Amino acid sequence: MVTIRKAREGDAGLLTEIGMRAWRKAMASVGEAAEMVANARDAFARFTEEGWITITVVEASGIPAGWAAREDMDETITDFWIDPDFEGRGLGTALLDAVEEGMKAQGFSVARLQTHAMNGDALKFFEKRGYSVNWLTVSYNPKLDRDVQSVGLSKLLSDEGGTGYGQEF
Repeated sequence: MVTIRKAREGDAGLLTEIGMRAWRKAMASVGEAAEMVANARDAFARFTEEGWITITVVEASGIPAGWAAREDMDETITDFWIDPDFEGRGLGTALLDAVEEGMKAQGFSVARLQTHAMNGDALKFFEKRGYSVNWLTVSYNPKLDRDVQSVGLSKLLSDEGGTGYGQEF
């Protein structure tokens, strides 16, 4: 059974571990350095401890399997992590649907997010659910000692308005 719930104050450790497992998988195509792992763990721990109120959790039979966050409670999904052990079970779709419904209930008409351009699984997931790539940027990452491409995606949450490839909503 799939359950969607708000994060609880005591969830930080568990959410950090889910985020780290998903992050490692997402970073496999980019490569990672030991320093990046430590920094990522610190960032996840700090955010899940301090920003838990902005996090939505998806559970499979009572076991937390992923989470999403909107740090500023605006139209931007800042985090979206599904534990690799739980992928392919519809949990990501259920979580995304819940987050989008929350955005609509708050009056937002567009959902936005970004990921690194080499995160093919994420791009395929979000594009299959109606997101379009709106921008691409390249920036130097000193920890990787290379340029990394990022893409921004968005989705119109209502039926109002136009459509088009790469349209900025």
